Amino acid sequence: MELTIRSIGHRGDGLAEHEGKGYAVPKTLPGEVVRLVDGKAPEILTPSPDRVVPFCPYYAACGGCALQHWTPERYRYWKRKLLVKALDARGIEPTVADLRDAHGAGRRRVSLHVRKMNGQWQAGFMAARTHDLCPISQCPILVPALREAPAIAAACGALFGDCDVAVTAADNGLDVAVKAERLKADPPLHRAPEVLHRFSLARLSVNGELAAETHKPFVTMGTAEVPLPMRSFLQATAMGEQELARLVLEGVGRAKTVADLFCGVGPFALRLAEKARVTAVDSDKHAMASLAAAIKGAQGLKPVTLEVRDLFTTPLVPAELKLFDAVVFDPPRAGAEAQARALARSTVKTVVAVSCDPTSFARDATILAEGGYRFKTVTPVDQFLWSPHLETVAVFQRA
Repeated sequence: MELTIRSIGHRGDGLAEHEGKGYAVPKTLPGEVVRLVDGKAPEILTPSPDRVVPFCPYYAACGGCALQHWTPERYRYWKRKLLVKALDARGIEPTVADLRDAHGAGRRRVSLHVRKMNGQWQAGFMAARTHDLCPISQCPILVPALREAPAIAAACGALFGDCDVAVTAADNGLDVAVKAERLKADPPLHRAPEVLHRFSLARLSVNGELAAETHKPFVTMGTAEVPLPMRSFLQATAMGEQELARLVLEGVGRAKTVADLFCGVGPFALRLAEKARVTAVDSDKHAMASLAAAIKGAQGLKPVTLEVRDLFTTPLVPAELKLFDAVVFDPPRAGAEAQARALARSTVKTVVAVSCDPTSFARDATILAEGGYRFKTVTPVDQFLWSPHLETVAVFQRA
């Protein structure tokens, strides 16, 4: 079957139609004519002039990156349009700034699948739309500190069997978290130090339990050192975190009291507290404990109040929100609908919304707009280069 690719969808696949049926064809480009054969990669019959040679040797089989085969200019245009289209679908048309490239030195965290293949433990990513492992020896979009991440993950497979291994490049070493699918009856945790010392790791944990540690990994945020919880969440790149934080700080301006909602380990709260009183709220107790430790060890910060709270079920209500000059929220992919509705009823002057999903952001932005807020700035930030994942920072002010 031959198809002509009409456009690139929101997941990075080429979209086509044939006899009334839609098709999503990975690693194709608009205008290309491709032939599909069951069980095989699409054959490019007529390549696009915008097609380039991918820089990664695993790209053809790996399901990690989606768009290395596209010229940077066309890729950047498409990625910004993901946000524009999501807003258009809601009937709102703010001025969207140019896309900010925040890849920096590369991604500082990676999650690898580990399986046994041909008698050897291998680590890598799944091939696109399959459960077949594409083993790799290195990933060129990671920071140099993660060069050995595949070897580390494979070594964990030899101890714990089929597993997923998350490796984070902290400021003082590598933090490795293993999620084992089926641990043996007597898992060889006593051998964990072998992997720890072989690769000079800071910490190794298995299914949320500490297995071995030489020192506690930390990352620097603003002027503070934040001890990382096991299996902690960080922005994908250091530059991405810095760019998002810079936009947040610009957004709150001279606010003296700020609420940082869905604060995590404090990438915004710790920087905001250098100039304002901050109330930081999140449901993750481990993240909040790390943030508390970072605040205790930092100097020169204004008072920071911490609250463990599920903002999906118990958002801050208008009576609580009136205490703040500005509110920042950075929810998971699902967005912050309940909190946005409470903000829409509040008198807060400035709201800064940070999002990792254009669709949920557009929904929350619509709620704020209907509640009387106007867009001041909307900025897309690309820290997940060559993928369909996009960050957004938007500043809203009371009309």
